[in-house]
Amino acid sequence: MNSTAHRPSRALAALASGIVLVATAFLGGCNNAGEGAMTGAGIGALAGMGLGALGGHMGSGAAAGAILGGVGGLIIGDQNSRR
Repeated sequence: MNSTAHRPSRALAALASGIVLVATAFLGGCNNAGEGAMTGAGIGALAGMGLGALGGHMGSGAAAGAILGGVGGLIIGDQNSRR
C-alpha cells in the first residue's frame, strides 16, 4: 500500500473553504439565538476545517471552529432578536 495518500493542495483547500464560508454567510440569517448558533457553528466548522487542513489537523480545526462559531452566532442572534 502506498504510504503517501492523495491530498488536495493547501491553497485549494483554503479556497474551497473560503467560497463555502462566504456562501453560507450570505445565505444564512441570524434572526434569533437558535438560528444564530446553528449558522455560526456551521460557518465556524467550515472555517476551522479549512484552517486546520493547512496544518494537517482538519478535524480538530472543525471542532474548535464549530464551538467558537456557535457561541459567536448565539450572541449575535440573541442581539438581533432583541432589536
